[in-house]
Amino acid sequence: MGESDRYSEYKLPKKNIFNLGQDGNALVALFTINVIFFLLLLALQVIYFYFQSDSILYNTQAVQFFELPAQLTKLSERPWTLLVYMFTNVGTLNALSNMLWLWTFGYVLQDLTGNNKVIPIYIYGGLLGAVFFIATNYMIPNLKLFVDDSFLVGSNAATMAIAIAVTILIPNFRFFRNLGGGIPLWIVTTVYVVIDLLGLANISTAAFALSHIGGGFAGFLFVYFLRRGKDGSVWMNNLYDWFMNLFNPHKKSTGHSVKEKIFYSVGNKNPYKKISTVTQQRVDEILDKINQQGYHFLTDEEKDILKRAAEAEDL
Repeated sequence: MGESDRYSEYKLPKKNIFNLGQDGNALVALFTINVIFFLLLLALQVIYFYFQSDSILYNTQAVQFFELPAQLTKLSERPWTLLVYMFTNVGTLNALSNMLWLWTFGYVLQDLTGNNKVIPIYIYGGLLGAVFFIATNYMIPNLKLFVDDSFLVGSNAATMAIAIAVTILIPNFRFFRNLGGGIPLWIVTTVYVVIDLLGLANISTAAFALSHIGGGFAGFLFVYFLRRGKDGSVWMNNLYDWFMNLFNPHKKSTGHSVKEKIFYSVGNKNPYKKISTVTQQRVDEILDKINQQGYHFLTDEEKDILKRAAEAEDL
């Protein structure tokens, strides 16, 4: 059974594991960062207008520190924009639209795979989208004429990566199941892609649309390598954990205890088959693991516990 098959059989536990207030919620973290940058730009805009500065001055002095320049010399002067641009949405309508699509696809991806893959896919999409944006501005003659004044901003490429990744993993996931059987995820993604790529028809926005294609390609590559046993999120999550624990004296040990090494090291054979007691605390721990890592990371024992817990509730 392939990984995509396992995802297609996945059903959400009866307990709602998607809680806005839970620790380590990757999707909420993305929303928070996007909102912070949006409010920061909004505050700067108010300040500029308060001092009667025109919009051109606001764009050249403030927004440029958040935008990704296509011109490589300018990029070398503002390298942080490679990351910052993908969290910056200019304009209320644009911000609301991007956050709605991010929620639509990110919600499904997080419930399927846990918290550890949402942000890495988002960042991969933003980075490859930046590469596509810069490359097309230099490679397409009509765009190269304006490379000095071309800038990229917005979460579109990163959101596209999440949309493509989750659609490849489980294309037949359905929204609004109570309405005629629901709307398949692949149809929602198709509508999103068509709307997003309408910019290809206009030369002034073609580079932006091509960057979104780069983001989608990043989502495709992530799932492609994931199915072959190469998880591109591991190093990023390990780096984050290392940084967060750098000054934490109470880090949890990941090594095995002496008891486990001596009494449970019996090669590939189990000394006995143990049947774990189903307790609410144990069920909660398993649900937390699903939330953090995804259902397919559960052991057979943990899946059996969830199954028996569900059967007990049905009695």
